[in-house]
Amino acid sequence: MHNLAKLSAFFGKTFAFWVIAAAIIAFYFPENFKILAPYISILLGIVMFGMGLTLRAKDFSEVIKRPIDVIIGIVGQFAIMPLLAYALCIILNLSPEVSVGVILVGCCPGGPASNVMTFLSRGDVPLSVTISACTTVLAPVVTPTLIYFFADQWVTVDPMAMFMTIVKMMVLPIVAGVLVNTFFGKHVQSALPALPLISVFAIVAIVCSVVAVSHDQIARTGLIIFAVVVLHNVLGLALGYGLAKLFKMDLKKSKALSIEVGMQNSALGVALAMAHFNPLSAVPSAIFSVWHNISGPILATIFANMADEDEKQAKSSNKTQEQSNNSANLTEVSNA
Repeated sequence: MHNLAKLSAFFGKTFAFWVIAAAIIAFYFPENFKILAPYISILLGIVMFGMGLTLRAKDFSEVIKRPIDVIIGIVGQFAIMPLLAYALCIILNLSPEVSVGVILVGCCPGGPASNVMTFLSRGDVPLSVTISACTTVLAPVVTPTLIYFFADQWVTVDPMAMFMTIVKMMVLPIVAGVLVNTFFGKHVQSALPALPLISVFAIVAIVCSVVAVSHDQIARTGLIIFAVVVLHNVLGLALGYGLAKLFKMDLKKSKALSIEVGMQNSALGVALAMAHFNPLSAVPSAIFSVWHNISGPILATIFANMADEDEKQAKSSNKTQEQSNNSANLTEVSNA
């Protein structure tokens, strides 16, 4: 089990590499990966079940402790990214299929990766986990509503059908995971180290299937979609941070809010696109899956080296105290 945990941790840390490598292979050998397309909903369900295994009631406790921070995060998540997506589609005059795909990823809730990045950023992890959990719970209602509002001018959107899809693909597996963790917690703990490995393989398979099915369209428009996805993600991260500062949040909260707003559950976007729209509409979400696992660690590194005024004062105070203690010790030695 120890070796499995080490292997799982290795794949988790190198996730971006495996996704990029798999996407390239699927692009050049699409026929070998098209067979995965019918299983996207199952693969997403596996990822969501794993997420459910890690959730506990205490993950929602921050709602009671500091409801304002959580509400700001939820509103930021479901307002900034959809509005950015719509603006980019209009300004860049994207095709209907690509526009729907960009809006899809913008309307998705936060994903588990945001919690990991917040931890690496030395941000407010409890706030991050709570916002992710709350947006996930709200997603069956909020996500289809937002997609209908922003994408209806390009395609016909059936919010009720999308509601049922999200419930089946995401909510039920998460609930099942929570129940298994609740009643078989001791047994679950021994299996948790393997979750990153399973999630990596599931998401890699999802990305491969989308790349394979949309090979021709990606060859024509892939660079444009990539540029839009990068712009969408970077602006989301920046505006999330700006929103936190607007409400005078401290640095740790600001880091968490930035990452929560800018990083999406793009696997859900892929599944919704494949179930309800053109396969090309799944490409922005697939590319987002790759890109935010590159931008996330970069931002986490930058954030981890930032310190707010309280931390600076604490370090300065500790340094002053240390210098004072050293001086006192030197005085004692001299007197002796």
